[in-house]
Amino acid sequence: MPAVRNVLIVGGGTAGSALAILLARAGVMVDIAEIQPSVTALGSGITLQGNALRVLRDLGVWDRAAAAGFPFDSLGLRAPDGTLLAEFPGSRTGGPDLPATLGINRPALTAVLADAVRAAGARTRFGVTVESLADTGDAVDVRLTDGTTGTYDLVVGADGIRSAVRGLIGIDAVPRPTGMGIWRVQTRRPAGIERTDLVYGGPCFIAGYCPTGPDTMYAYLVERARPRDAVGDKVAHMRALAEGYGGPWAEIRQDITDPERINYTWFESLLVDRPWNRGRVVLIGDAAHACPPTLAQGAAQCLEDAAVLAELLLAADKLGQAVFDAFMDRRYERAKAVVEASLQLADWQLNPVPDADMPGLMDRINSLVTHPA
Repeated sequence: MPAVRNVLIVGGGTAGSALAILLARAGVMVDIAEIQPSVTALGSGITLQGNALRVLRDLGVWDRAAAAGFPFDSLGLRAPDGTLLAEFPGSRTGGPDLPATLGINRPALTAVLADAVRAAGARTRFGVTVESLADTGDAVDVRLTDGTTGTYDLVVGADGIRSAVRGLIGIDAVPRPTGMGIWRVQTRRPAGIERTDLVYGGPCFIAGYCPTGPDTMYAYLVERARPRDAVGDKVAHMRALAEGYGGPWAEIRQDITDPERINYTWFESLLVDRPWNRGRVVLIGDAAHACPPTLAQGAAQCLEDAAVLAELLLAADKLGQAVFDAFMDRRYERAKAVVEASLQLADWQLNPVPDADMPGLMDRINSLVTHPA
């Protein structure tokens, strides 16, 4: 018998959905409290590396995700004028039978996971989140924001970088801005773009794009962070930044016309010290660790959290601190290494160092995540 019979997951994003699928599929009663009013996803596209794809395969959704997105196996580096400088084979961190990378629109990934959550038998309640938690030692009494209550063997805070659960259990860690901001736009995929190409330099720290489907992609420009309330005309600003880049960017720039397809966010980081639990309440995903997307490992680390926690819960016959300690032994140092490496890459761009070994750092993280968590 698993260590838990019923679980409340707060947050129905990538980490929460993955955990719900794995537990419900094994017979655990799972409720998800999702603050959004419906299945939704903000932003444009997302880049998933091989170790994320490995978890999607374990969830049974890889084929659907691959069909909804755009798999590819190489990476290009370009000069600001568009000249191709180098091509590299992608690191197949999920194994030789999976592509190196998948680009996918966030709403498409959300829909794939939401369908799998329903098929597994987990129940999602939209428009609510947790208001109070009381750990009795043998269970957790929960009150939700709509006034309803429940008692669960385990509560999982998968409610993102500004987690409400984190505060309710007395963890005062807060996200820290890195000093960079990223402009993302969902756009048409110009003919010939079949992978991510990156530009370091020009008017931005990074200019890049990632195909997400047969005729879609998202493009992004990373600059020094500006106040969120002083963004102004998003279309004009992003088009002005894109003027500094040639090659495919000439066509991309012409398609930057709709402010509703543009998303601006700061790069932020977070790392909660171990343990990530207080009694029978545990944090996973961005609620416990978050990093700037310089390594495109954020979603992968969320998925790995879910896979490892589900494995341990289903293998144990009793929920005690030993389960959470085992979770930390497998997840903390790995997540910490990814967060620190992502921050190092950002810092090297903000404060250039002549002998910075960016390829070496990327290779070390790729080697780390090639091995299952």
